[in-house]
Amino acid sequence: MKPKWWQGGLFYLIILLAILALAFSLLPNSSKPEKVDFYTFVEQAKQGEIDTIEQDGSTLIGLKDDEKKIEASFVGSTKELMDSLKEAGIALGEDGITFTVKAGGFDWGGILISFIPLVLFGALLFFLFRSARGANTQAFNFAKSRARLAGNKPTVTFSDVAGVDEAKGELQEIVEFLKSPQKFLALGARIPRGVLLVGPPGCGKTLIAKAVAGEAGVPFFSISGSEFVEMFVGVGASRVRDLFEQAKRNSPCIVFVDEIDAVGRHRGAGLGGGHDEREQTLNQILVEMDGFDSSTNVIVLAATNRPDILDPALLRPGRFDRHVVIDQPDINGRKAILQVHSKGKPLAKDANMEVIAKQTPGFSGADLANLINEGALLAARRDMKQIGLKELEDSIDRVIAGPEKKGRIISQKEKEIIAYHETGHALVGKMLPNSDPVHKISIVARGMMGGWTRFLPTEDRHLWTHSQFEDRLAVGLAGRAAEEINFGEVSTGAQNDLEQATSLARRMVTEYGMSTKLGPRTFGKREELVFLGREIHEQRNYSEKVAEEIDDEVKKLIQNAYDTARKILSENKARLKLVAERLMAKETIEEKEFDDLLKEPLPSPELQATPAS
Repeated sequence: MKPKWWQGGLFYLIILLAILALAFSLLPNSSKPEKVDFYTFVEQAKQGEIDTIEQDGSTLIGLKDDEKKIEASFVGSTKELMDSLKEAGIALGEDGITFTVKAGGFDWGGILISFIPLVLFGALLFFLFRSARGANTQAFNFAKSRARLAGNKPTVTFSDVAGVDEAKGELQEIVEFLKSPQKFLALGARIPRGVLLVGPPGCGKTLIAKAVAGEAGVPFFSISGSEFVEMFVGVGASRVRDLFEQAKRNSPCIVFVDEIDAVGRHRGAGLGGGHDEREQTLNQILVEMDGFDSSTNVIVLAATNRPDILDPALLRPGRFDRHVVIDQPDINGRKAILQVHSKGKPLAKDANMEVIAKQTPGFSGADLANLINEGALLAARRDMKQIGLKELEDSIDRVIAGPEKKGRIISQKEKEIIAYHETGHALVGKMLPNSDPVHKISIVARGMMGGWTRFLPTEDRHLWTHSQFEDRLAVGLAGRAAEEINFGEVSTGAQNDLEQATSLARRMVTEYGMSTKLGPRTFGKREELVFLGREIHEQRNYSEKVAEEIDDEVKKLIQNAYDTARKILSENKARLKLVAERLMAKETIEEKEFDDLLKEPLPSPELQATPAS
């Protein structure tokens, strides 16, 4: 609860300053008088150094022009004092020194001055106790759950989630149970206590969890797995207990733990032994999830992109007994996601989402949302009122490769090398039967790439064949082959192509069993440190002789692919030159223009190259 305005420390500080200001305002403006004996006091009075004598009890104060000069003591009555002064020859009254007797009463200024140290000391104690009480309150709150409770009004529903129809169907049961649990309990059914959402980053795990709460219309507690763990042992377990207590008080409700792998990793794999903070937190989660009775309508949703490192006790039935995989969307899913994110945005008539969906294989929901946003930004930058197909296609290139770097200055020689390199990729890809169609060739630098060739798959692939991999290797190495054929030497521009080709060829041999010499088996076992969640090395379960054979097979695959690319480019050297020169002139060639170039008659017969030997 928010404190009242008068409960804050600033209010009391202002009061203290006001008291101090009042006290100092009551202090006399004159300096402190000099203390002398009665004889000296009389002598200075006779010499005219004072013009007023003020008696305050046993204290005599001598003033000159209303300023206190001297102070002395006199024991006796006022009459005795006046007689003593007259005997000393001091005239009093109108003809001499003014004599006054100060009336009795409280000296408020003195009293305030005396009490100032007490007031300061009391204020110091007050603030110390107040701070201690606040620290004590924070110490109690430190072990409280950091879960955020969403409002009663749902902001996200299943209509806002697209491309994951199977996952929505699985989670629809959760919604129906929270709305009408008696329908299931009457049949003796037990709703899953926990649902684990598994999928790569950006596929909408958090969004679909919010949609479940929005559809059910129940409270939604959300927390990240890392928010449980602190440097103090026991805090994470305490926060878990507090979270589930809050959930039970607000049941039926949904508890969503994002990135649960932060606390749900295999026990016994931590660097701190078996009693570290992370493992205590996980133990408490296991106890709380297994401690639900059938009447507690609390559903636990959790999301992770690393299900392989989660503790088995967390995944067993009774805890997370249902696993919902949210994978990369297919072409229909991508189209639906694009329609959701483009809703309410001014789209041009040519902005066909199906065309964009075909051009974005492998894009996640987050990538597609970013694509639409980048398209809107490009349209605004170009002073357009609507988002057209050109802006969306340019945003695809921007998301994949990065922003254009038209300001990069390159020499004509480098521009020619890049043009032939990219044309080599495109031309070999066009000639091979298992390669995807060429969609765009460009020598405009984007991100870290000097140029790039984008292929557009005709369908979403889940399985790859040996011949498809061979053609993919040939297309990847065609850029280097084009440089060698045209210039007689190669450049460093093929470094990334070589790296990807080598990695693919090694996977074909060691993982996919696509080597006729070594046979259908895998080689090497990858191990990882579970606590870090990252592969650290490959355990070699084969001999040195087999390792040499693997290297020979990898070399053979790469060399055959390179020879295939070189043969195609040598036989079509005139086409290579024609497309490369057009690419240098226009910098970007679209699919239709590329196809037209391949259909054009060659400039002259002498440009035809002899096949490579």
